[in-house]
Amino acid sequence: MAVLTILCIACFPINPLVQTGLLKPGYYLPLFILGWIVWAAGMILVIMPIVMFPRRGAVPKGQSFVHTTRLVDTGIYGIVRHPQYLGGILAIFVATLLLYPHWLFAVLGILGAVILYWSTREEERRLIVQFGSDYQAYMQRVPRMNLILGIVRLYRRRKRR
Repeated sequence: MAVLTILCIACFPINPLVQTGLLKPGYYLPLFILGWIVWAAGMILVIMPIVMFPRRGAVPKGQSFVHTTRLVDTGIYGIVRHPQYLGGILAIFVATLLLYPHWLFAVLGILGAVILYWSTREEERRLIVQFGSDYQAYMQRVPRMNLILGIVRLYRRRKRR
C-alpha cells in the first residue's frame, strides 16, 4: 500500500509536482473544469460509506465505520459494490489527468487504478468469508465498480417489482 500512497500524493488534484514547477502539463480550461467536477463526484463516493455504514451496517458502537456486521446493499451499494474505490480512482487519478494533462499522470493513473481494482478483489475474498452466500448473491446482482451497468441493473430490478 506504500506504492498506492505515493501514487495518491503524486496524483492529488493540488499536485505537488505541478505546484513546485517540476512538471509543466498542458492547461485546457474545459478539461480543468471537468477535472474538478470529476474530483467532486469521486469525493462524494469516497465519503458515502463513512456515512452509510454506521447507519445501515450495524457497526458496533465505538468501532470504525469499516467494521460492519450487516451487509449493506442499498443506496450507492445497490449500484456498485465498491463506491469508495471507484471514488478514489475518479478523485485522484482521473481528475488529475483532466486537470493536468501529462503523460506521467496517465501512467500513474493507470497504475493506481489497477492497484485499487486489485484491492477490491482482495477485499471481496474477505467479505465472502464474513457474509458468505449473501455476499456471493450480492456479487451477482451488483457490479464491482461499473457505475453505468449498476444503474441499468438497478433500473431493471425495480422495473421487475
